[in-house]
Amino acid sequence: MALETVKEDEQVYSWREVTLSHSISGLERETGERRRGRDILIAIDHGPNSKHAFDWALIHFCRLADTIHLIHAVSSVQNEIVYEASQGLMQKLALEAFEVAMVRTNARIMEGDPGKVICKEAERIKPVAVVMGSRGRSLIQSVLQGSVSEYCFHNFKSAPVIIVPGKEVGEESLI
Repeated sequence: MALETVKEDEQVYSWREVTLSHSISGLERETGERRRGRDILIAIDHGPNSKHAFDWALIHFCRLADTIHLIHAVSSVQNEIVYEASQGLMQKLALEAFEVAMVRTNARIMEGDPGKVICKEAERIKPVAVVMGSRGRSLIQSVLQGSVSEYCFHNFKSAPVIIVPGKEVGEESLI
C-alpha cells in the first residue's frame, strides 16, 4: 500500500489506496465508437444512510462504462483495524457495483476531516457528481453541529453534490 501526503491549506492528509479484487477492478471502459464513461465520486462510511446513497447511485445515476470512486474518511490510515474494516467494506461495495451496474470501481481511504478530504479528492478526480448520504439529523442539529454533506454542498463548486436522504425505518433496500 502506497502512502502519500496531500496538503490543503497547511493541513496534511494521508491516504491509502485500496487494492480491489482483479475481477472487480478489471472492467475496462468502453472504447471506440461507444460513449466514454464518467467519473462519479461516492462518499461512504459504515452507516446505513451511506449504503442507501450508494444503492441509489447505482440504480439511478450510474451507467455502463462509468467509474465510481469510493472515498472513506478515517481518523488515521495507520490504524490497521480501522483500515481493514474499511477495506472490507470497499471490497463488498465494489463487488456489488460490478454485479449490479457493471461499473469500474476505484477506492481510497483518506485521513482527515471528512468534508475537507471529500472536497479535496473531488477536486483531484473532477467527477460529474459527488454522491453522499445524509446522517439523518434534524435541521437544528445540522445547523448547530454541522454536517459533512452540508460542508461539501457549500464548499465544492466544480460538480453537483447529490445528497441522498436516508431511508425510513422499515423501508426496503433499493438493491
